[in-house]
Amino acid sequence: MELSTLQIIWFALWGLLWAVYFMLDGFDFGAGMLMPVLAQSDTDRRVIINTLGPVWDGNEVWLITAGGATFAAFPTTYAYMFSWLYLPLLAILFCLIFRGVAFEFRGKKDSDGWRKAWDTAIILCSFLASLLFGVAFGNIFRGIPINMVNGEFVYEGNFFLLLNPYALLTGIMFVLIFAFHGALWVSCKTTDALQKRAEATYKKLFIPMLAVIVLFLVYTWFETDLFANYMAFPAWFAVVVLCAASFIAAGFMKGAKAFLLSCLGIVLTVFTGIIGLFPNLIPSNIAPEFSLTAFNTSSSQYTLTIMTVVVLIFVPIVIAYQIWTYYLFRHPVRPEDVADPDVETY
Repeated sequence: MELSTLQIIWFALWGLLWAVYFMLDGFDFGAGMLMPVLAQSDTDRRVIINTLGPVWDGNEVWLITAGGATFAAFPTTYAYMFSWLYLPLLAILFCLIFRGVAFEFRGKKDSDGWRKAWDTAIILCSFLASLLFGVAFGNIFRGIPINMVNGEFVYEGNFFLLLNPYALLTGIMFVLIFAFHGALWVSCKTTDALQKRAEATYKKLFIPMLAVIVLFLVYTWFETDLFANYMAFPAWFAVVVLCAASFIAAGFMKGAKAFLLSCLGIVLTVFTGIIGLFPNLIPSNIAPEFSLTAFNTSSSQYTLTIMTVVVLIFVPIVIAYQIWTYYLFRHPVRPEDVADPDVETY
C-alpha cells in the first residue's frame, strides 16, 4: 500500500479513535458533573457511580489508544503537541487522575466529609476535563501560531492565547453535549425517582445544547477554515446534517434509542471537525504551509503498514471485550443494589 494512502487511512483512524473516546467517556463526564443535579442522597450518588463503575476505566482505554496512535503514526505531531501544549494537557491528565482516584477512594472511609470531598473531585474533574478537551479541540480547529524558523516548526503562542473566545465556546459545547449524554446514560441505567430526574435533566439541556451547537457552527464559518473541504466536496455536508438530526432525534426520544442517537451525534460531531481539518493535524494560523499534517509528520511506510496489521488484529478484540462488558452490566442499578455500605462499586 502506498505511503499517501496509509497516511490518509491513519488520519481517519486518528479521528475515529478520538470520536469513540468522546462517545464513551463523554457519558462518564456528563454523569459525574451532573451529580449535584441528579442525586438527592448518598444512595443516589452511589447508584450513579455504580452505573459507571464497570465501564469508566475501560472507556479511557480509547484515550490511551488515541494518544498511542498519534505517537506511532504521527510522531512529529505528538512531540510538538506535548511540548507546545504541555500545561493544558497536564491539566487534563490531572483531572483524569483525580477523577479515577475519587471513584475508587470515596467508599474507603465511613465519613460524610470524606465522601463529600471525593464527590466534589468527581464533579469538578468531570466538568474541567470536558471543558479542557473542548478548548483543546477548539484551538486545533482554529489553528495555533506555528511558524517556521530555519526549517524547524516554532510555536509562537502561550497558554493564555489558548483561552480565546472560539476555544472557550467549543469547551462549553463539549460540556453541554457530555452533560446531555450523561443524563441519557443515567436515565437508561437507573430506576424510579432518579431515572425521572435524569429524563427531566436531558430535556432541559436539549435546547441550550442545540443553541450552542448552532452558534459554534456559525462561529466556525467565520473563525476557521474548516468549511473549505465542505465547499470543495459538498457531499460532506451530509455528515453535518446527520449529526444535527441525531441530536434532535435524541431529544425527542427516551431510553436506549435516545442514548444511541446521542452516541452517533458525538461521533459525527468529531468527524465534522476531522473532515474539515484534513489533512491538517494541527493547523497554523500564521500560514497554511506551516501546519502539521498527516503528510509531513507521519511515520515511515513500513511503520504504518505494521500498525495497520496490528490494528486489524487487536482492535476487534478490544471492541468485542467492551461489548461483552456492556452486555454483562446492561441492567439498571437499583438503590437496593448499593445498600451494603461495604460495597462501593459492583
